[in-house]
Amino acid sequence: MDLVGAARAGLVRVAAPAKAEDMRRYMKSELPFRGVAKPERSKLAKALFAAHPLPDADTWVATVLELWRGAGYREERYLALDLLGAYPRWWSTSLLPLYDELVVTGAWWDFVDEIASRRVGPLLRSDPDVVAPLMRTWARDDDRWRRRTSVICQLGSKAATDTDLLAECVEANLADPDFFLRKGIGWALREHAKTDPDWVRTFVDTHPALSPLSRREALKHLG
Repeated sequence: MDLVGAARAGLVRVAAPAKAEDMRRYMKSELPFRGVAKPERSKLAKALFAAHPLPDADTWVATVLELWRGAGYREERYLALDLLGAYPRWWSTSLLPLYDELVVTGAWWDFVDEIASRRVGPLLRSDPDVVAPLMRTWARDDDRWRRRTSVICQLGSKAATDTDLLAECVEANLADPDFFLRKGIGWALREHAKTDPDWVRTFVDTHPALSPLSRREALKHLG
């Protein structure tokens, strides 16, 4: 059995169907759930990836896409994201079109936040000349999930945060009433406040157009 088949069979094996509907309702998901909680899924992923090593980057990407595009249950897409994280030696800017597809077709925070912070963010830090211009473009895109990605992709960057890029991506979305953008802006600023609280205070003070939600989140731990 190949990795995709083994993944689907594994999810059936560890599923807790009684939990599935509550999980679907909480996530407001059109895709049904198998009822596999994250700890069980993580154990399954570790065993699957050890038992089915992939030989090259092309096979890896194809397998991710097969899991993602053919998913009948949301956990299959979670496993696709787990698989993306399992081969850091193949991470490169050539994956940006793949990440774009996952952001746009995933179109919900559980998928998008993982891709933004754990996949796009590392690429931005390793190859800013390629990734930063794309984030500036995404910050003004019609798709709200590309815009959210541009805002939150530097979560965890700490002292390596490109504050010019952060400011530009936030400023491009100040007028947007979308909850997920406003929450994302506040989250990005709150995280950077752990590294540079003065920069965040100044940014908030000089941007009165920040929504109350964004402002409250940004200053949450600054007193």
